[in-house]
Amino acid sequence: MSDPLGHLSDRHFKSIAEVIEGRVGIRLPLTKRTMVEGRLRKRVRALGLRDLNDYAAHLFERDHLQDELIHLIDCVTTNKTDFFREPSHFDFLRNVAVPSLLAAHRRSPAPLKIWSAACSTGPEVYTLAMVLQDLVAAGAPMRFSILGTDISTEALQEARTAIYPRAVVDPVPAGMKHRYVMFARDPARDVARIAPELRRTTQFARLNLMDEQYPFDRDVDVIFCRNVLIYFDKPTQQQVISRLISHLRPGGYLLLGHSESMAGSGIPGLRQVLPTIFQADPAKLARSAA
Repeated sequence: MSDPLGHLSDRHFKSIAEVIEGRVGIRLPLTKRTMVEGRLRKRVRALGLRDLNDYAAHLFERDHLQDELIHLIDCVTTNKTDFFREPSHFDFLRNVAVPSLLAAHRRSPAPLKIWSAACSTGPEVYTLAMVLQDLVAAGAPMRFSILGTDISTEALQEARTAIYPRAVVDPVPAGMKHRYVMFARDPARDVARIAPELRRTTQFARLNLMDEQYPFDRDVDVIFCRNVLIYFDKPTQQQVISRLISHLRPGGYLLLGHSESMAGSGIPGLRQVLPTIFQADPAKLARSAA
């Protein structure tokens, strides 16, 4: 049985792919065509259009691209994320990064600033909050704040709400789950919500990593930017990393995804600590800014 919403023509798919790569840096080869069509069908229905090619005509021939752009981006961007994904990074944060940063902060009461630069629906942000709050509970003399940014407005709304299917929080260790996750009393509602004390340490904002400037603080201690650079070509990866590290304080850390370790190599102002972990080198940063 044929799909009543049809398939994108070659011309229309190419036009959509060019918009996405130009606006958010994500490449959509022909192998992604079926995925793109599947995700765009909900926009066809929401707008009451005939089919996928009528949707493309709505964008490009009837000049509604700017009105629809946020929804188009929401549809085609991938929001794969998990609690405690790549757990060695959180071990490094707990055992190495935070102690060294607190030592550097001895003369300043400023809170540690952590940035999840591709936070998707929020599990990475709340994992960070759990790790840091446990350190506070253990006596670490610190305050902290966490910023989560993403290109997808739908993902950010879910992150702010902080309600997840129960299975999504399964990777959270039992003790942390007891302390920081609330489960619905009604067994028919198989959902969980992050505790208010953690939600209060977080804020979320929309950010396109392709923007030439990021409107955020320039004294961030740790930036997580994991599993998004793989969608960019090499020059774009380097541009994004250079913009990100301009927001790191000297001695701050940048953590990339395990499949992105080479993306941080050779970037002025960074020295490699571990395969996917880099530190802002004060001397190099000073030279590159001169």
